[in-house]
Amino acid sequence: MPTPAEGGNPAAPARRMVPLYPGATTTTTLPPLPVDSREQLVYLLTQAAELEQGILCEYLFALYSLKRGPGDGLDPEQLALVTRWGDTLAEIAVQEMLHLTLATNLLTAVGATPHFHRPNFPIRCQWYPPDVQVALVPFGEEALRHFLYLERPDQVDVADAELFSVVCECRPLTATPTTLMAEPQDYTTVGHLYRSIGHGFARLVERYGEAEVFIGPPEAQATRELLGWSELVAVTDLASAEAAIATIVEQGEGADGDWREAHFGRLATILEEFLAATEADPSFEPARPAQPAYVRRPPDQPLAVVISDPLTAQVADVFDAAHQTLLQLLCRLFVHDEETDREVDTLAGAAIGLMAAVLRPLGSVLTTLPLGPDHPGELAGPAFFMVHPSQFLLPWREAAWKVMIQRLGVMADACARLGCEPGLERLVELEEPVRGLAARLQRHLDERAAAG
Repeated sequence: MPTPAEGGNPAAPARRMVPLYPGATTTTTLPPLPVDSREQLVYLLTQAAELEQGILCEYLFALYSLKRGPGDGLDPEQLALVTRWGDTLAEIAVQEMLHLTLATNLLTAVGATPHFHRPNFPIRCQWYPPDVQVALVPFGEEALRHFLYLERPDQVDVADAELFSVVCECRPLTATPTTLMAEPQDYTTVGHLYRSIGHGFARLVERYGEAEVFIGPPEAQATRELLGWSELVAVTDLASAEAAIATIVEQGEGADGDWREAHFGRLATILEEFLAATEADPSFEPARPAQPAYVRRPPDQPLAVVISDPLTAQVADVFDAAHQTLLQLLCRLFVHDEETDREVDTLAGAAIGLMAAVLRPLGSVLTTLPLGPDHPGELAGPAFFMVHPSQFLLPWREAAWKVMIQRLGVMADACARLGCEPGLERLVELEEPVRGLAARLQRHLDERAAAG
């Protein structure tokens, strides 16, 4: 996965005429949802953080499922096409990570805690408005149409993939009006949600003033100097909050309605190319038909697929441990209390390294492995198992660093052991980067111990 690049903010593009996307009926956006309290604003921001993380996992699962090796049966032209699609998905995934970081900055700016928890996949109902579903699907037409649906501008009327047209018996999210507590609200697109959040910030500043709205500690903000994204904004006032929201909306659906270079337009291009390629060669299958599967069935997913192959389960277990450690690093990055600037920089680097050098190759390997005798002939895929917040929100500095170091050490041992198994040789290559991350964290503990 590419990592954030250093650099200044790009100049705003000039306003230009934009062709209507096929299916668009208007160029207007939906009015924002009413937001009249800090509690309601925080509720919408936690919804945004959950969606950003969920959509990021969807992109990563599709990316992991792509065929990349010489033994995958693709000719050179097909391999080049799949490689280009994978590069685009990886770039979009990095921007989704940026969006999650910006949403977290918005949360901490108003005094709330970072929110990295979410339901386990698939998220079909109850959690979000009826039209918003999140599930892990291998790369293909279904996945691409679902991505387009989630990233669509307000004025574009496209249907979700058929796989997501599930009739649900659950009651819609409702609440009695005029309460002191936050209430569920029905947004229709990601852009609509963020425009409502922007409206909420403006409304609260108008009512209470900036000093009473932006009460979070500035040092809790992630910055471009720390993570390397030129678009990353530290949120400390209304102007920076509006800039953060504009970045998320423009990268997803486009600036001034120009969807062509945004996620929506780039995904539309991939879908067109995919449909043309499969029409020219109906046997062309760019991805492995992996399905997300759990090592153990989560309480909130009673119908989840569980891996029955012992070796596959062990690889999935390492992936889950790496995912949990990533959440620990991210939480510590935003709730750091006694860390020095160098230690915060190490946390950021470790999080980026874990995503790029460990989770991506582990996820790709997992999509080549069998689910087991309970599902003959089917392939597994990472489920991004979500643990309880008590297992990744670690409030005490020294204890948190020791937990993460121990966790990385256990993961490295597992990679070395599993890499001796036939077909899993690639896991041996992951031992060194995992131990390297642990060593970087350990050096800071050793320096503190030496300093007394």
